Amino acid sequence: MKYWLVKSDPETYGWDHLVKDKKTDWSGVRNYAARIHLKAMKKGDVVLFYHSQQSQAIVGLAKVTKQFFQDPTTTDDAWVAVEIAVLKPLKNPVTLADIKAIKELKEFPLVRISRLSVMPVSDVEFERILKMSGTSI
Repeated sequence: MKYWLVKSDPETYGWDHLVKDKKTDWSGVRNYAARIHLKAMKKGDVVLFYHSQQSQAIVGLAKVTKQFFQDPTTTDDAWVAVEIAVLKPLKNPVTLADIKAIKELKEFPLVRISRLSVMPVSDVEFERILKMSGTSI
């Protein structure tokens, strides 16, 4: 199992939307690096759900329920989507400021490549985020 982080503006499609919907296609991604990550996601992988814009915090855990497929928001077959479903909210959201304050997370992709909307998360980074949030899987 691998770990990932997806980013979304909470006003566009936030954690509350995913909770209400229970699952969704993670579609509309138009970045080549993010597409590589979407293609690498496997069913059962765990996803950190990050609110971008004003709150800038990891707020929940989701899981990949369907591996990559043609993105239904375009007819261009170069773009893909995955399906994700709710696992659980974090007990305590972990803000970008919290992450930047931890020396061990200085290489975390959210810090280094902040504009990327889909990114891998190492085992160590994932465990550290869970510990910071007071959440277990």
